[in-house]
Amino acid sequence: MKPFAFERARDVDHALSLAASSPGARFLAGGTNLLDLMKLEIEQPPRLIDVGRLPLAEISETASGGLRIGALATNTAVASDPRVRRRYPALARAILAGGSVQLRNKASVGGNLMQRTRCPYFMDAAKPCNKRLPGSGCSAMDGLSKSLALFGASEMCVAVSPSDMSVALAAFDAVAETVRADGSVQRRPVETLHRLPGEAPQVDTDLAPDELILAVELPPPPPGRQVWRKVRARASYTGAIASVAVAGDRVALGAVAARPWRARFTEAALADGASPAAAAGAELAHADGPESRKSLVRRLAADAIREAKEGAAS
Repeated sequence: MKPFAFERARDVDHALSLAASSPGARFLAGGTNLLDLMKLEIEQPPRLIDVGRLPLAEISETASGGLRIGALATNTAVASDPRVRRRYPALARAILAGGSVQLRNKASVGGNLMQRTRCPYFMDAAKPCNKRLPGSGCSAMDGLSKSLALFGASEMCVAVSPSDMSVALAAFDAVAETVRADGSVQRRPVETLHRLPGEAPQVDTDLAPDELILAVELPPPPPGRQVWRKVRARASYTGAIASVAVAGDRVALGAVAARPWRARFTEAALADGASPAAAAGAELAHADGPESRKSLVRRLAADAIREAKEGAAS
């Protein structure tokens, strides 16, 4: 075991000051992703800052008619909240599809968003991986995997975001509110919270080391029906091969990029009156990857859009 320091934050300011003074430190909430990576020696932070007891779990109404979800609200609390189930059902369904009951009871909203983008080779320390060791190579390029990026990938990395929740949040134009040790507060679209890999796939987000997610804010839901679909290798808990969230005229794809992928070409085609199949095809025309995988995502998106349209018309 690699030795590390552990400290429980008394409040947000204390957590931020600890992070600012400890290079390489990581915030710990539910730990459902970080602790697994530490056991595999993929992550080796010198200090863990436990933020799990900070008062950041409230789910409240916003003045605009949306919801503010505290970063430490558990996935179970969000998925079971009557306001989420009634006004953002696609979000509730995405969360319920994203983990076992035990994981949802422990995992936090902020932690879900901060999961490392990954592929099976990232989780195997015996294989070269530019995310783990920059410049070592990308085993996935010539490897076997059903879940590689179709959008926004680079020659350095084809890993994808594992978060189902973020796909639904992206379809709702949700925003993550963060704070740094100097007191500065930022609001970042969940859609772009993670970086595309480019030449530096080891850097997952633009968040500073002392930047903590406080909450996620959802605007009022758009008009129209909401649909969530996910394809996975088995019915029991496992990551997505592909997923799609439809919220009115908005469409987001999951497990196809290093972040939830808003299907802007699809949305534009729908606005022009295209059929669900043609609209889905408009996005996949810009994808790179095996035709079999593109075909799967195209059909999944078309089916979800069709379901949303038929439901709205009935």
